[in-house]
Amino acid sequence: MPNYVVTLRCVDAPGIVLATSSAIVALGGNILENDQFTDPVTGQFCMRTRFETEIDDGDAVRTRLGDELERFGPTLGVRHEEVRRRALVMVSKYDHCLADLLFRREQGDLPLDIVAVVSNHPDCAALAARYQVHFHLIPVGPSTKQRAEDELRELLAQYGVDFVVLARYMQVLSPALCAELSGRIINIHHSFLPGFKGAKPYHQAYERGVKLIGATAHFVTDALDEGPIIEQDVVRVSHARQPGDLVALGRDIERSVLSRAVRLVSEDRVALVGRRTVIFSQ
Repeated sequence: MPNYVVTLRCVDAPGIVLATSSAIVALGGNILENDQFTDPVTGQFCMRTRFETEIDDGDAVRTRLGDELERFGPTLGVRHEEVRRRALVMVSKYDHCLADLLFRREQGDLPLDIVAVVSNHPDCAALAARYQVHFHLIPVGPSTKQRAEDELRELLAQYGVDFVVLARYMQVLSPALCAELSGRIINIHHSFLPGFKGAKPYHQAYERGVKLIGATAHFVTDALDEGPIIEQDVVRVSHARQPGDLVALGRDIERSVLSRAVRLVSEDRVALVGRRTVIFSQ
């Protein structure tokens, strides 16, 4: 039977779960997975429900759920589970995160379609071609930034992109673009935020004798490296580690953290609540 994933976010109130369950029962559905959380700060109720039904009509499912839940004024998402999220990946010269995402997608470990790769350098064109993914070179300079972002907007519409992944894309996006794509851009930061900002973060960490290094995947906002955090991880290091060792360890963490974050978003397991995220993990 077809499976559907329903996500819901609204002000908490009695009867939300009952209304959702009633709609699913009316659709002849059977709940396979359910997770919910009420944020004590904002009073926002978040829920993710996965269910099966013999009805293979996404519009009918959405209409029934929408009618039943209308009085709560929710932000409602309904997705046929076989319909994969469509992602566009942006990269500069460092290819380790892009390579990992493409490999995991090819192996069936990531439930999404990578529809295109965009870069401001030509270095990763061969990698994208190896995985038969469209590659678009969009150079960015002080005088071409607006034109480059307009070209990106055209590609997002052309490919029907659900979200963007910055896989070590070393350009700052404009506040306007960040606002347009709020909650739809994932970035990987080479630090366990908050941490060392600017150039050569691992060298800064080495100079300070750190005992932990890490990586953070977060949603992009116009405040640099301060968006809602999706996933993080760290690894312990000793004083004997050289900067090159930290770079290698850091790249491993960046790959794994970004892939986990992309999976969570692809499976509709991330809910934005103010400046924080609610993560519905398996």
